[in-house]
Amino acid sequence: MFKTSLRAFAALAGALLLAGTAPAADKLVIAATQVPHAEILEFVKPTLAREGVDLDIKVFSDYVQPNLQTADKQVDANFFQHKPYLDTFNKDRGTHLVPVAAVHVEPFGAYSRKIKKVADLKDGATVAIPNDPSNSGRALLLLARQGLITLKDPSNIQATSLDVATNPKHLKFRELEAAMLPRSLDDVDLALINTNYALEAGLVPTRDALFIEGADSPYANLIVAREDNKGSPALAKLVQALHTHEVKKFILEKYKGAVVPAF
Repeated sequence: MFKTSLRAFAALAGALLLAGTAPAADKLVIAATQVPHAEILEFVKPTLAREGVDLDIKVFSDYVQPNLQTADKQVDANFFQHKPYLDTFNKDRGTHLVPVAAVHVEPFGAYSRKIKKVADLKDGATVAIPNDPSNSGRALLLLARQGLITLKDPSNIQATSLDVATNPKHLKFRELEAAMLPRSLDDVDLALINTNYALEAGLVPTRDALFIEGADSPYANLIVAREDNKGSPALAKLVQALHTHEVKKFILEKYKGAVVPAF
């Protein structure tokens, strides 16, 4: 009788222990720049927790380390870049990162503290543009659409200042790291700035940009991973959480047109 009771007690204790032990959550580590990428990820973090995914967001201030750390398996994926940048990075660095899903577009804009409209741009003005090929091409294409320059190949998304065909105002181009562009505004006449860095600097693209890309921009920002983990269940749950009406509403209300959903 005593042995039977002891066995019953052990079985009950084991059942209670199992009932009180929740399955371990899948950890998903994502590298992201702060605005808007990390903010969007923070918004979906509670949703993922309910789906059994512990989202760990690593914030970076540059465009190089997130890709390097993804390739080196220090993080699972990243969220900060568009496909032209990814393609250039893979080619230059010998990496093999792949897009998983598009989330939003950040319309690229031109800013100035010295002029109020494009017509005021003086002959010989200094224009700051990003120094990485995909974003410098994006900046030059935007300048060309404003009629400020023409390019040898108007479809070349990786154009550099060497690809400028005509430059009626004799603009002088200063190529800087993308993160440094907002700080250059006091020193240049015009700066072409990625929206995430514009937002971090307190600029409101829809208010402060002299001109800006339309919502039809092809530069959608992506979740990017490695070939070996692009189809992981945790990443699939992240994409599902991002592609929702709630996230679309969050983006539209928080960024007021400076960030546009791409799904």
